[in-house]
Formats: sequence, C-alpha cells, structure tokens
Amino acid sequence: MRSNLNPILLISFALAVNSGGDSFCQSAPSTASRVSPKPLVSHIYTADPSAHVFNGKIYIYPSHDIEANVPQDDDGGHFNMRDYHVLSMGRIGGKVTDHGVALDLKDIPWAGRQLWAPDAAYKNGTYYLYFPVKDKQDVFRLGVATSKSPTGPFKAQPEPIPGSFSIDPAVFTDTDGASYVYFGGIWGGQLQRWHTGQYEPKGSKTDLGKDDQPALSAKVARLSNDMLRFDGPVKDVQIVDNAGKPLLGGDHNRRFFEGGWMHKYKGRYYFSYSTGDTHLLAYATSKSPVGPFTYQGVLMNPVTGWTTHHSIIEFGGKWYIFYHDVELSGKTHLRNVKVRELIRKSDGSIVTITP
Repeated sequence: MRSNLNPILLISFALAVNSGGDSFCQSAPSTASRVSPKPLVSHIYTADPSAHVFNGKIYIYPSHDIEANVPQDDDGGHFNMRDYHVLSMGRIGGKVTDHGVALDLKDIPWAGRQLWAPDAAYKNGTYYLYFPVKDKQDVFRLGVATSKSPTGPFKAQPEPIPGSFSIDPAVFTDTDGASYVYFGGIWGGQLQRWHTGQYEPKGSKTDLGKDDQPALSAKVARLSNDMLRFDGPVKDVQIVDNAGKPLLGGDHNRRFFEGGWMHKYKGRYYFSYSTGDTHLLAYATSKSPVGPFTYQGVLMNPVTGWTTHHSIIEFGGKWYIFYHDVELSGKTHLRNVKVRELIRKSDGSIVTITP
C-alpha cells in the first residue's frame, strides 16, 4: 500500500483536481490554504489519527510509527508498528497529553505483526479500540480491545472479529444508536486479495481488476450490540458519480484506496477516504450510512509523505480535520499528527484544504 516515490515530489500530483462531483458542489472549487499547523506531539512519531470527543474532551487514537529497520516496499513492510498510544487535549491548540501505551502487540494472542491505523468507540459504559493487524499467517484481520477508560489500557479479545479482513477500521454510531464499521485498503491492505470472497495469498497490488470496470469498494458492516462482532453481512461502500455510475478502477483521482472515515452533518452522511497513489483526501455523500455515496470532491490536497489518513470531528461548534504529514522526519514511515479547522460552504460542501 506504499510507494518508493520521493514524497516531496508527490505534492504536485493533484493540486487542481476536484472534478466529477454532482450538483452538491458544482461551483468552482474554493481552497482553504493557511500556515501549516505544528505537529501535536514530537516526542514520538504518530500517524492515522482517529479523533473522538468523549466527556467533553478530545481523544486521539493514532498509529505509533517507529524506525523498525525494515526495507521499504510497496506492501508497507516498513510500517512495522508494535503498539498504540492515546493522546488527549482539552481544547484545540491546548496542551496534548500522551497517556502512554494503550495496547501492545505482544498482548494480542492471535497477532503476528504490523499494528496499523486504529479507531475507537464508546457504548454501554465501555470504550472499544478497533485495530488491524496481520495474524500469524500474515493476513490482515480486524481486532477489538476493551477498557473502562478512554485512555486504556485495553484488553484484546482472544480472536479477531469473525469474518473481518483488510485494514483501517472506522466506527460510526448513528443518532439511532446503530453502529457501523467501515474498513478496507488496497495494495498492502490486501483488499484486492478478497475479491472472490476468499483470501488469495498469491494476489498482489496488480490484482485490482480492469481500469474500465467498477473500482474495488471499501466495506461496511453493522456492529452487534456488544460491539464485538458483525451483525449481518459485509457490504460494499459503493461510490458513484453524478450520473449514478460506479467509479472505475482507472479513476485514481476519485476511487477509494484506504483510510475511510464517516461523519454526519445536517442529516447527510459523509464518507471520506484516501485515493492512495494520487495522495488526495476525497469525499462522497449519501442519505444512508451504507450508501450508495455520490462523489463530491477533494477535501485535502496532498501532504508531504506518501500516505494520507484522517478523521473529522465537531468540537465547540466547529469542525476539525486530524491528519498527518512528515514534517518532523521527512521519512514517509515516520509521520506526525496535526489538526486544522474544516470549513464548509452554505450548501454543506467542504472547502478544499491545501496543506
């Protein structure tokens, strides 16, 4: 899921890309460009921030990047993370507290390697940490761990979520109390190895279908009341264009790659995601949490570094996007988390950010 390309050169890939939306954002794209915010923490490397508001405070659940001295490859072997830390802040721009290790690889009975981007949720008096990790057969599965505190420590379930696969879980609880988990990522995230319904160990990033066929979709499943398993079948998160036609595999500026996130604004569901090898954060909207979603545009242009991964929350009457770049290290596998305000137009469309 990663590339060996020079991360600095990638900034120029898509600064003008924002085509293909429907009437929801037909006007010429506006761009929000401000001085880049500083990393939230600098004593450790952090990435893939999943932010949530619990009890009036912001908690951030990032990946914890380390220098593991693993050779770089397109499947992301050099992203060999081994634990999770939880960060918190009482206000945007305020002090950020690192609460230390919340879950360690060695404490997950079924895990093999690579603790990638996590997410968290709260329900029934319990906090849940969802995470992707390769099992002992080197297949990505989704796990869940629980705690009575938003900062952990979290205790992992003895087995992965039954029927789970791939990476980047993002949990959304709707106003009716129903919870859903969105997941998936191609290339190193192995989503393309599941297109037949069974894992294909010899599959590679090239097994993505034809450019003129519908693109691979992110996945969504409703969660059970205890938040520990899927409650029903895994479904495609279908993204369509203005005419209602599915985005195609060759449409690298708009199709899903990884890093999905869901939020709701004025009754509309916003599914945002990374386009991966074109390094954009894009979004699509729907009247349903399971879609189909109509592509709307780019919400953030490329950051420095190959990967891009985000979350969106409302706090204090404003909306914010948490994301990462490589300001501290200049290395694509040693990233740092940032936050900035998310601006919307009067019609609900998101103003494109240029980091």
